[in-house]
Amino acid sequence: MTQANPNEILRCGDKESGITLLEILVVLLIIALLAALVAPNVMRYLGQSRGQVAEAQMASIATSLELYYIDMGRYPRAEDGLRVLVEAPENSPMWQGPYFREESGLTDPWGRPYLYTLEETGDRFTIRTLGSDGEEGGEGENADLSRS
Repeated sequence: MTQANPNEILRCGDKESGITLLEILVVLLIIALLAALVAPNVMRYLGQSRGQVAEAQMASIATSLELYYIDMGRYPRAEDGLRVLVEAPENSPMWQGPYFREESGLTDPWGRPYLYTLEETGDRFTIRTLGSDGEEGGEGENADLSRS
């Protein structure tokens, strides 16, 4: 039986094993190109989904306001805001809440509290969010959303 020379085995394996710097750079270039093509679509879908979450949250808040109205005979005053859906206002024996599970649900997907206004007649309310930019107006992800 002949023994193999360890130096010959290493020389033979060195030529075929390992990854060259050029191969790594090519793989990184491919990953970067894919990320550049996919990232804008992902960001667009993320923006759309936040808007959809805001719409669903505002619908839930509106339902809670209706339940509050049934118990209290009126909608919350503008100065009371939406907090009264979670925490009883002082001197309110008819309050049967909480009407909304957690106060964190009164914050829009962009981290700002929903805006609540009550018409002077007291029979209509509006819940709003200013979108991702936090400013009046805008389009797409920056668009204002509201529910009456």
